[in-house]
Amino acid sequence: MEFKNNEAIYIQIANYVIDQILMTKWLPDTKIPSVRDLAIELQVNPNTAMRSYEYLQNKEIIYNKRGIGFFVSPDSHDKIIREKRELFMREDLPSMFKSMELLNVSMDEIVDAYNKFKP
Repeated sequence: MEFKNNEAIYIQIANYVIDQILMTKWLPDTKIPSVRDLAIELQVNPNTAMRSYEYLQNKEIIYNKRGIGFFVSPDSHDKIIREKRELFMREDLPSMFKSMELLNVSMDEIVDAYNKFKP
């Protein structure tokens, strides 16, 4: 995994975990890689991986079964979608609308581009 300089590594790792859940690679109530295994896989310090898991646990995306490991929370997919959608509507969309206005891009052009993009 290549990390960006403009965001904390533990957040980038948390987003990696979130992506695995959204892509249904990690399903609800299934065990996810141990802190040590994730750290090895992503080539980071185990403390950084642990910080990511703690962050996700606080957001109730994952949960810990003491002595067994971390698991995907049953409603994590819906929580992630809800949070990401809120963020998109609050931050990304206004920025996109501003760019559309400055560049004189019509909604029809956006719809055409979207239709070409979606599978």
